[in-house]
Amino acid sequence: MRPGGAGRRSGWATGITAGAAYFGVAFALGFLLGVIRTLLIVPRTGELVAVALELPLMVGASWIACGWALRRFAVPSDIGSRLAMGCTAFALLLGAELLVSVLIAGRGLGDHVALYRTAPVLLGLMGQLAYGAFPLFRLR
Repeated sequence: MRPGGAGRRSGWATGITAGAAYFGVAFALGFLLGVIRTLLIVPRTGELVAVALELPLMVGASWIACGWALRRFAVPSDIGSRLAMGCTAFALLLGAELLVSVLIAGRGLGDHVALYRTAPVLLGLMGQLAYGAFPLFRLR
């Protein structure tokens, strides 16, 4: 084993654990805001405006949740650990979004993927990409 190899694995493992926690916080808030958006805001403004109103709240909350997870799990300030955290959180978010789409909204996989051709979902995806990149943005 190379010197320092165990530390790298530990950093990646810490990043993965922090990413899972970061996802949990963001998904819980996103689910709550999504219900409010769908039931109260979309009927009054339409889907695109509703997503545009929700997005700054989610991005701000995700920034705060990212900082919490970085501190709580003492994620090392190296690109690998931060990348593990962001990729884990992003992958879990996309997976959870797919499950909600299929199980709650009753869409098939093809129907879910087709949503990514719409402006509201693309706008949301931009926020999700920022969410996944936040651990890297917060390198010191």
